[in-house]
Amino acid sequence: MSTVLLVRHGRTALTGPVLAGRAPGVCLDQRGRAQAEAVAARLAALPLAAIVTSPLERCAQTAAIIAAAQAGARSAAQSGAPSAVQFGDGSAAWLGARVARSGNGSATQPGAQPGALAPVTDERLIECQYGAWTSRPVDELYREPLWRVVQAQPSAARFPDGESLPELSARAIAAVRDWDRRLGPDAVWVACSHGDVIKAVLADAVGAHLDQFQRIVVDPCSVSAVRYTRARPYLLRANDVGGSLAALAPPLGRADYEAEPGGDSALGADPELGGAHPGGAAYPGDDADATPGGGAGGGAL
Repeated sequence: MSTVLLVRHGRTALTGPVLAGRAPGVCLDQRGRAQAEAVAARLAALPLAAIVTSPLERCAQTAAIIAAAQAGARSAAQSGAPSAVQFGDGSAAWLGARVARSGNGSATQPGAQPGALAPVTDERLIECQYGAWTSRPVDELYREPLWRVVQAQPSAARFPDGESLPELSARAIAAVRDWDRRLGPDAVWVACSHGDVIKAVLADAVGAHLDQFQRIVVDPCSVSAVRYTRARPYLLRANDVGGSLAALAPPLGRADYEAEPGGDSALGADPELGGAHPGGAAYPGDDADATPGGGAGGGAL
């Protein structure tokens, strides 16, 4: 059983008014860097096994900031020095044990210090290929006949000279499930990606048809958490932009951690959930320009 933390990249100058897509050179703006630093500080309280990112600049920059915060927390855990990170119950012990294992199950860079994480690129987490829609103002796209299809029936949408939304969904879900298997049953890891990609993974996690994924909102630098078990995925957090993430750390040394769930139990009582509260508080986003339900996927710009 592993837990993926789906992190959308921070804001860019194009977030909102323009469909950036895969256009090169779209980087975090000042506010986006501040958002990335804030989410990195929250994630530093967790023992990440890997940081996997889309290859686009805005995601790579967000992932690098997360990795730097992890390095600081791990260095403090190794040395026993006080850290600015406020660990929740169990997180400090988990992080110390992960560092002591010198990267067992973690993605590390050759030559890096033991326990250090380097972001790993996975092309399957890249933004949707919007084709001829790339870099066009959203105000123009509203008038395209395809816009209504994208909003009302995404499963039938293919962008001109680009990708279909079912193709995006298939590759994103495959990437997340591949990394879950690769990292092992107790891993907590980050996938840094884009709005539509994350929405597709969340729709799959809750068993929703792709045509319902426009109901999901994913703000810049929000965290959505999905824990995969033998029985089913559990959505633990969605569009979380504030507060502690320490409860998402799995308990260290739980003998029954991988036990099959004994049926539908009360919220938080399933042994595979490790005591974490599914459906924990999702904090409303503060990015009015994230355009929920708009922009070829609502907040995916």
